[in-house]
Amino acid sequence: MFFLTLRPQFEGFNSLCIMVTTDPIADYLTRLRNAIKAKHRIVEIPASNIKKAMTKVLHDKGYIQNYKFEETANHQGLIKIALKYNPTTKEPAITKISRVSTPGLRQYVGVDNIPRVLNGLGVAIISTSKGVMTDKEARTLNVGGEVLCYVY
Repeated sequence: MFFLTLRPQFEGFNSLCIMVTTDPIADYLTRLRNAIKAKHRIVEIPASNIKKAMTKVLHDKGYIQNYKFEETANHQGLIKIALKYNPTTKEPAITKISRVSTPGLRQYVGVDNIPRVLNGLGVAIISTSKGVMTDKEARTLNVGGEVLCYVY
């Protein structure tokens, strides 16, 4: 993923800065985390199939209010996520969201070793051969996979 920005360094000269994201899932989680800390209502994230699947899981489990997939000019797409907050206390629905498996150290688990987050109060998002799902769904379908993140 490349982001291009022009920054004027000297009068009359422009330099081209390229930012490369090596872990798109970590970028997705960081954007969510930063938007929650800043109390934003909506966050926009560049789309990919795995990010879309993770967004659907977060919505199904009640951690986000709503989401929308939009097409962009570069055909990558954009995910707009409406974050969920408690109406009275203004506390976010997502208290903590953390990456487990990284590109440098993948964390794969079998069906017998699927982790429970906060003794079942949280959710582990797992990428399996049958799609992206929660830890509970993976146990019922009897499949293991890569543990992407913990949410609670």
